[in-house]
Amino acid sequence: MKRYEKFAEEIAELIRTGVLAPNEKVPSVRHASQTYGISPSTVFQAYYLLEDRGLIQARARSGYFVREHAKRSLKEPDISSHEMASTDVDVSELVFSVLDSLRDPHTVHFGSAFPGPDLFPLDRLAKSMSQALKALPSHSFIADQSAGNPDLRRQLALRYMISGVMLPSDELVITNGAMEALNLCLQAVTQPGDLVAIESPSFYACLQALERLQLKAVEIPVHPREGIDLDALSESMNRLPIKACWLMSSLQNPIGASMSEDKKEALYHLCVRHQIPLIEDDVFAELHFGQNPPKPIKSYDKEGLVMHCSSFSKSLAPGYRVGWVAGGRFSEWISRLKLMNTISPSIPAQAAIADYLQHGGYDRHLRRLRYTLETQQHAMLVAAEKHFPAGTRVTRPKGGYLLWFEFPEKVDSLQLFHSARAQGISLAPGPIFSASHRFRNCARLNYGQPWGPSSEDAMALLGKMLCSF
Repeated sequence: MKRYEKFAEEIAELIRTGVLAPNEKVPSVRHASQTYGISPSTVFQAYYLLEDRGLIQARARSGYFVREHAKRSLKEPDISSHEMASTDVDVSELVFSVLDSLRDPHTVHFGSAFPGPDLFPLDRLAKSMSQALKALPSHSFIADQSAGNPDLRRQLALRYMISGVMLPSDELVITNGAMEALNLCLQAVTQPGDLVAIESPSFYACLQALERLQLKAVEIPVHPREGIDLDALSESMNRLPIKACWLMSSLQNPIGASMSEDKKEALYHLCVRHQIPLIEDDVFAELHFGQNPPKPIKSYDKEGLVMHCSSFSKSLAPGYRVGWVAGGRFSEWISRLKLMNTISPSIPAQAAIADYLQHGGYDRHLRRLRYTLETQQHAMLVAAEKHFPAGTRVTRPKGGYLLWFEFPEKVDSLQLFHSARAQGISLAPGPIFSASHRFRNCARLNYGQPWGPSSEDAMALLGKMLCSF
């Protein structure tokens, strides 16, 4: 990062944590220059960047001030209750109806699970694809099918090393996106009828995977900021024959919660004590706001019990379908299952991403993407503050592009979904995130699409619908 970018991020972190409150003046250019030992031009560049991100604004003859985003009068949702039971999963029909609403390009895609494609460096990726294919030896189209592109595996191992995880590249299994990785992990450690501990609410694709493999869900409550309830999880592990645990430790979908490092380590030791494999879905980790990336639970793994899954679908190339799993002690079996299922993800797509990681400026792209997403989160929060009814609650994740809304009890999010769809607005209703179809008055909204007048109008229309219940 350049010096002005680092200084801008330091100011952004003060705003993010509330040290600099809305309408409060940020340090003057002269004061910042003297205090931080940087030139006035560097300070100006940093403040221009923060203006572009929508975090501060200039006032004539007064200096720069923190913008008044949402005033935080919308409280965070309550943690869900814990029920000591297993549940048969049946959510696919409802999920498919939601996914079907995303096909219309004229729809405002608040229900999407992806950020807008315009946020990705698609032209630069196409260049990487062309360069990589020209340099790719012909035998690689066959040889790389089982293990994956060696350059990609090296680049991934390097990124793990930078995050503090020393990972042998032969532990990595390249997959068709993170979903194949997660499904293979489940297959590797469970049999039909087994119990799997999952979060509540949980990503609907997790529920669909359990449904397809005839597994039962044990739903564990998730705190809107701190993540999964470890006491409830421990109690369930003590009383029920749980065979695996699937969760998101950072920027959980749909709530956006991120566990502290201490809590992640405690969770790892809990799984070790019970010898229960942990499937860590970490697809949003690169989308953190702030300078410090979250550590995965995998970083504590000394026994090969954690299967760490991720992909480039959320951060770089959604249509390329390139993911991976660091499978620990289960890597060899996961690799064999992959060969029995799909053999290999696209060899050209793997080569293109490997080339981009090495030459395309991935970290620079990530910084721009994070800035954009943080700005758009503020925009959605301001719109919700303005248009949604009293009693609405919302999460404030420190990254990603998803907000979880809890509406007044009288609201039926399934009915809201159908009414909104008729008006060209998609959303993800709460029941698709629960094996027991809970969270009927909740919904997940995506702020990752480019924000503009249509987004503002859609939020206003949703507000009218919500107030009509």
